[in-house]
Amino acid sequence: MSTIRLQYLFDPLCGWCYASAPALAGLSATFPSLLELHPSGLFSGAGARALTSEFGDYAWSNDQRIAAMTGQVFSEAYRKNVLQASGVRFDSEIISRALTAIAAIDSRLEAGLLHRLQSARYVGGKDTADAGVVARTMAACLQEHGHHADATELALQLAADAGLAQRTAARIEAAQGLMAQLGVRGVPQLIVRINDAVVPISSSALYHGPDLLIAELRRLFGKGLAEVA
Repeated sequence: MSTIRLQYLFDPLCGWCYASAPALAGLSATFPSLLELHPSGLFSGAGARALTSEFGDYAWSNDQRIAAMTGQVFSEAYRKNVLQASGVRFDSEIISRALTAIAAIDSRLEAGLLHRLQSARYVGGKDTADAGVVARTMAACLQEHGHHADATELALQLAADAGLAQRTAARIEAAQGLMAQLGVRGVPQLIVRINDAVVPISSSALYHGPDLLIAELRRLFGKGLAEVA
């Protein structure tokens, strides 16, 4: 039997990755045991920055193009409370740590937490570079799935746990290595790995919802997916 993995490369603050959220939700629901999330670190570390008014205007303009193409919501609360707020960082490190932490508890919850945090930012207008905001969202996700979680403890872990920071850095390094190996320049990117063969899926396939993407995957890899789904 073939071994199949669906590897999703992304950054939590990437607007186009948010555009692919419905497709990712479909993959998570349909192939939960196959899906692997790979945070790329695009907007963390050297890629992080202060969210200036100029960058906020640029981001909002790009977000409007994404909304027009995909129907994803970018609210006025997001524009006012995140893009136009003072002292906000454009930094995906804390979210990437949260995803690493929840994956260690139950990897099936990782895609759902990513979607919650994207919605908290783009719809709810929450600053998801803030450890407290991310921790509260993460705690709610864990509690809803029967896990004990304390938001205050999680916030401290996300901000200051050296081991979690190292594990997150290792994930990002692995994702960047995979991108370099395949010549992938941007995210989101879905890769289908069948044994040792690697098949990148056109990013445009991620922007039209789950049904078209899953139908295309079944068309290309139907027998293998049927064996494991």
